[in-house]
This record gives sequence, C-alpha cells and structure tokens, in this order.
Amino acid sequence: MTDTGSPINSASSTDVAVEPPQHTRKEDLLLRTLPYLVVLALTIAGVAFTSITHTPLVRYWELLAVATAILCVTTGWAVHDQKGRFELVWKQAAHWLAIIIAMRIVLLPDIQTMYTGPATGYTLLLLLALGTFLAGLNISFQLCVLGFAMVIAVPAMLWLKQTALLVFLIVAAIVGIGVAFWRR
Repeated sequence: MTDTGSPINSASSTDVAVEPPQHTRKEDLLLRTLPYLVVLALTIAGVAFTSITHTPLVRYWELLAVATAILCVTTGWAVHDQKGRFELVWKQAAHWLAIIIAMRIVLLPDIQTMYTGPATGYTLLLLLALGTFLAGLNISFQLCVLGFAMVIAVPAMLWLKQTALLVFLIVAAIVGIGVAFWRR
C-alpha cells in the first residue's frame, strides 16, 4: 500500500459537526431568573394599577396566585423523584388553594364593608406574597426572595404615591428657579 498522505478515517470538510452556541453565565442566570422577574413585574403592575385606580384587581391576584403555584411546582420539579413530584404537586395544590380561599374570604360582602378598594387589593397582594414566601421555605430560596419582594412592593408603591407630589413640586420649583435665572 502506498501512503497518500491523508488518514483513512479523517473527516471530510462536509462532515464537520456544528455545536449549538453555548450560553454565557449571564444568559443562563437571566433564563433561570426570568420566571421570577415576570411574576414580580406582574405584581408591581397590579400594585401600580390598584394605587392609581383605587379598585381591587380581584381576578388578577387570583390568576397570579395560580401562576405562582405553577412556578413553585416547576421550580421544585427537577429536584424530586416520581414520588416526590406527586407529593410536591399535592402539597402545592393544597397550599395555593388555601391562599385563594383566604383571598375569597377577604372578598365576602361582610368583610368588604371594612375595606376600601385599594385596601382590598393590597390585602390580596399580601396574601399572595405570604403564600409565595411560605412556599419558598420548602422549595427554593428564590421563591422566598420573590415573596419578600412582593411584600416590599406595597409600602414602596404607597411611598412613591405619597412622595410623587413632593418630587413634582421640587422639580417644578427647580425648573422655575432655573427659568428665572436663565432669562437674566
């Protein structure tokens, strides 16, 4: 046999395997935290809407509770075996059903006579936040952080609402002073 200079088992230029692009650490972190960020963004949007319109978003908080329950199950799914997954789903279903029942109790007519529209919305959010935090104690630290962030959203939004007028007046005064000196 003569040596042609090329190995017999070498791959031709058309047989090159294309590897999928690897995600960077930042992209992986973003993909892992995206569901939590979406729930937090929906929470902040609900609080903002309640603060502006002074009406509770009853169905919104209930649907967000169901979405958060699904997030809890999907978060814990990978770390459980078949039996553990059944237990996870069962416990989370009971947990979130209790939260939704508590939300519905807040909405009873006799209870509603004690609440204003915004107070009802904030109470529903606080129940949702408590449920998220407690679910996180058994599933994931990220859920605990999400529940805590949801709790912080209420006083933060109320503080922003109260200080918005003050900030507006300060900015208007600065602009007024600036215009007065600019004309000189």
